[in-house]
Amino acid sequence: MWQEIVKHYSSAIIVRGGASESAIQLAERALGVKFTSDLKTLLLESDGIEGEYGLGIVWPLDRIVEENLSFRGSADFKELYMPFDCLLFFAAAGNGDQFAFPIHAGGIHRDDVFAWNHEDDSRTWAAPSLSKYLEWWLNGKLTI
Repeated sequence: MWQEIVKHYSSAIIVRGGASESAIQLAERALGVKFTSDLKTLLLESDGIEGEYGLGIVWPLDRIVEENLSFRGSADFKELYMPFDCLLFFAAAGNGDQFAFPIHAGGIHRDDVFAWNHEDDSRTWAAPSLSKYLEWWLNGKLTI
């Protein structure tokens, strides 16, 4: 399903082999949050989606873990930005901004995708779901 969505917009997009269920469970434990069902199914089908010029449209599972732990653990970021433990970053916009799901009360209870702006630390609603994020990002409707 996910590969069809992205291939509809560009043949230059790279999809990979899927992540394993056990790897996803390890990632969820490492980050202390259950992924949305859409993010899980996407990662099971393709461990990340890469756009032109290496753009991380959806990061591979290991990068999701790495980036989130880095953002949450950075002493410099703690001085510059609001806390990041309320976001699960899963993609980059290519300009320093990131896309994320909101974490509330230890879980992701909404399918909404937010954009985090690295310059002013704003967190802005970007799409109602992962599928709409992909559609809007790939067809140019979503710009940041």
